[in-house]
Amino acid sequence: MINKRLLIKNLLAHNDENSFYDKKRKIDIGQKEGKAKFLKHVCALSNSNPKNNSFIVIGVKDEDNSIIGVDFFDDSKIQNLINAYLNNPPIVQYENIPFPHLPDDKVVGLVTIRAIDGLTSLRKNIWKYYGGSVFFRDGSMSMPKVFKSDIKDVNSKIVAEIENHSHNNIEHTLDSTFNFMNKRKDFKPQYKVFKEYFVVCWAGQKKEVKDEVFFSRVDIELINEQVRLFYSTLDEVAISFDKDSFKVIEYVSLGLHSNYKYYPLEETIIKFHDNANYSINSTLVFQPPQFDKKILHHIYNSNNSLIEQIQKGIRLTPSQEIDLYNLPATYLICYLNGFNEAIDKLNSSKPFLKKHSNKVYKRYKESIRILRKVKYN
Repeated sequence: MINKRLLIKNLLAHNDENSFYDKKRKIDIGQKEGKAKFLKHVCALSNSNPKNNSFIVIGVKDEDNSIIGVDFFDDSKIQNLINAYLNNPPIVQYENIPFPHLPDDKVVGLVTIRAIDGLTSLRKNIWKYYGGSVFFRDGSMSMPKVFKSDIKDVNSKIVAEIENHSHNNIEHTLDSTFNFMNKRKDFKPQYKVFKEYFVVCWAGQKKEVKDEVFFSRVDIELINEQVRLFYSTLDEVAISFDKDSFKVIEYVSLGLHSNYKYYPLEETIIKFHDNANYSINSTLVFQPPQFDKKILHHIYNSNNSLIEQIQKGIRLTPSQEIDLYNLPATYLICYLNGFNEAIDKLNSSKPFLKKHSNKVYKRYKESIRILRKVKYN
């Protein structure tokens, strides 16, 4: 079992960027340019290293390899993005890896790319790249090139050595378990062993709503591989498990005015197998709530007016501050109810919300995260 934290350390310590490894300070697949660049790198690594795993490490300074981390990225539908834009798409997995020196809200992103037989190319135009383009690695760069059929497998031995030196052991397992239990003791941390091998630790702030138990500020760690699942203060999740699996159902609280309800958003099941392997499968179960169109039209216009006011620097009243706090969620509700332009308004409001207050900007990020999950599905 590969310890992903050790794997990242070994990649950073022993290798410059090459045909099986790339590093990034951050990625932004919410914007067309960032999405196109990410797809280009995935395509290039898949073509340049067809016989082995390739990796992109995210949250690292290029100059000195210092680990600065990035925001937790929970887009389990990233494979859908790859499948939509690439011909002969590789298998791609994005994992969030905690490091002890990083703040609790920062992780290192690890993208693992496994090519399948055949050449990978862009399926359609995106940003400045044309459909049909084929990319390869040229040193640390991902470049469009004419395909050559004689790609030599020069990486198998190197990648195998890196992965072999990244295997877990009992010391890493115990140290990581004790570290989690001590670090999250404010929220009654728990652990469970599955299949006499896998250790899962979790903790969260408990909340009871009408005989149902939810958790927020949830940390879940697969100790063996140092993979982290995280749910923020604004999330509400239900947790259950049996002898073979660990299930998390994420809920979103949506509504208008003071009438809010919990709606299931996504179900994530970690399934543990007898052959010392595991799988993580996420299913979107969200059914958008429907509201009266006249009320939504009034809210939509009110949101537009609020954005104009903060754009002009006009001071808001206390009631308007409350409306602004709810603005990202209400724009999202408008979009889910057929106001297609509401999402453009929400995206264009980002710099003004970010400047206005961190509290409002966090609400913006949560709404965009929900939207991303829904769109990619």
